[in-house]
Amino acid sequence: MDHPSMLPQATVTILEEQTGLSLIEVCRACAVNADGIVELVDEGLLAPLGREPHRWRFTGLHVRRATVALRLRRDLGLNLAGAALAIQLLDELDALREKLRALGTPGA
Repeated sequence: MDHPSMLPQATVTILEEQTGLSLIEVCRACAVNADGIVELVDEGLLAPLGREPHRWRFTGLHVRRATVALRLRRDLGLNLAGAALAIQLLDELDALREKLRALGTPGA
């Protein structure tokens, strides 16, 4: 039996806190090819820093938005415009919940 100190150590990266992620890193995190991420940028779902795809820099929040958009496309069959609208509505809902929390409203 292995001694507990001999077990491999897990490495965890909290993507939402990451900045400066490359297109390749976002593709890996989202399990999608570069064309899928380029489509999300073209649709306005993601707004990375940089002018050209090889210079784009994303944050962990971009990864979260991309993951949600891709899941909406895959699971619900939404097109990119529909996914963009759904994410916009989810963002508005989150902002309203945050305002309610700041006001100390119960149940927020």
